[in-house]
Amino acid sequence: MASKKTILAVVADESGEVFEHPDLLLAGMNALSARVPRPDELIPLPEGSRLFTIPDTPPMGLDRSSRRLVTADRLPRSWGGGRIQAVSAFMTPGYTRTLLPAADYRRKQVQLPLWSYTAVGWCVEEERFYVAAAKVDRNPQWQPEHYDDRQLDPLVRTSLKAHPDNRLIEQLSRCAVDYHCFAAKNLFFRRWEAPLPTSPTCNSRCLGCISLQEAPECCPSSQERLTFVPTVQELCEVAVPHLQEAENAIVSFGQGCEGDPILQADTICESVRAMRRATPRGTINFNSNASIPAAIDRLAEAGVDSIRVSLNSVQERFYNAYYRPRGYHFAEVLESIRRAKEAGMFTMLNYLVFPGLTDRADEIEALLQLVNAAGVDLVQLRNLSIDPVMYLDAMGVADEGLGMKTMMDRVKAEVSRLQYGYFNRTRETFYPEGYETDWPLSG
Repeated sequence: MASKKTILAVVADESGEVFEHPDLLLAGMNALSARVPRPDELIPLPEGSRLFTIPDTPPMGLDRSSRRLVTADRLPRSWGGGRIQAVSAFMTPGYTRTLLPAADYRRKQVQLPLWSYTAVGWCVEEERFYVAAAKVDRNPQWQPEHYDDRQLDPLVRTSLKAHPDNRLIEQLSRCAVDYHCFAAKNLFFRRWEAPLPTSPTCNSRCLGCISLQEAPECCPSSQERLTFVPTVQELCEVAVPHLQEAENAIVSFGQGCEGDPILQADTICESVRAMRRATPRGTINFNSNASIPAAIDRLAEAGVDSIRVSLNSVQERFYNAYYRPRGYHFAEVLESIRRAKEAGMFTMLNYLVFPGLTDRADEIEALLQLVNAAGVDLVQLRNLSIDPVMYLDAMGVADEGLGMKTMMDRVKAEVSRLQYGYFNRTRETFYPEGYETDWPLSG
C-alpha cells in the first residue's frame, strides 16, 4: 500500500525520456474517469515491468497547489516548458492493474497497440516507482529473468535438427525466438508450461485478437497465426517428452498464435488419448472460448485435466461486443463451464479484466452468480490489452466502477473457496492447502 506517501505523476518528454512531474501528483483512471488512487490500489512497481509512452497524449494529474485534477501539455517553465506525453507501465505477469494511466485519450492521434495500460508514479520518500496494481499470483516461473535467449537459441536449433519434419516444432521455434513467447521458450528449456497450438481458425472475432485482425478498426496483430492443423503425431512429439521429463509439466492447447482449439476437438481428443497412453505424468490443459458444450464432454473423457475459459465479461451484451461470436451464443459458453466442472475438470476463468467494466456492480453480481452456479475453481485476473478508448466505446461504458480492489475483495468475501491467480496450475497445485483464505497475496 501507499498511504502517507508523496506519489508524483510520471511523464515523458518528446524524445521519450521519463521523469517525475514536479507539480503533479499521480492520478489514475477507472473507465475514463480520472481520480487520485486509493492507498490500497498502489504497490511498488514489480521487477521485470517496463515503462512506455502513450504517444502525443497529454497526462493528467492532481495539481499540488490547487488540489485539482488538471491536464498538462507542457512542463513548468522552470523545467524548460517542453511538451510532455503520458507514461504507462506494462507489468510483469502475476499482477492485475487497478487503474489506467490518467491522460486525455481523446486527444491521441493513433490507435494504441494491444498492451495493458497501467497507471504509474514516482514515490518521493522511497525513490522508486509505484504502480496501480494488486498481486494475484505467487508463481515466480514467469519472471523475465528466467528466459535468457543466449541459453535458448542452441536448444531451439537442436530441436529443429532432431525433428526436421515437425511443423509444430518449427512454429513454436518462431514463437520462442521471434515473438518471445515464454510458454514456447519453456518447451525448449523442457520445463513448466509448454504450448500446443492446434487451430488456425476461430469462431470469435475478438476486438483485441493478437493473432488476426480482419478489419482496420483496431491495430496490427502482434504475431502471425498458425496456418495448419498439426497431426496427432506432431502434437505427441511435442507433448509426450515434455510431460515425461519437464519440471512442473503442463501442456496447453489454446495459444496466442492460433484461433480457438475447440474447433479441432476431434484431433485434440485423439492426441490426448495418445499422450495418456504414453505417460500418466503432467497436466493437460485446454484454453478456449468454450463455445461448443458437447466438445467439453469429449475432451474431459479423453483425459484433459483442466480448462480455462476466456471471458471479458460475464454479461452477454459486453461479451458479444468484444468476442463478436460467429455461430455460437453466450449461453453455450456458460453451459460449457458448468459441464467442465461436472465432468471433473479443474475449471478456471481467463477473466480479461478492465477497470471501469470488471468492477461495475452488475458485473460483480453476474460473476458471483456464475462462480456459485458452475462451481468455478479459479479466476485468472488477466489484464485486457487494448486501447482504452476503443474498448470503452465498443462496450458503451462511461461511468466509473467501484474499483478493482473493491471488486476482488468483495468477490472473495462472498466466495472464500474461490482462488485468484494469473497462471495455469499443475494437478498437484489445483487445491493448495489454505487456499480458501489466501487473499490478499503478499510477498
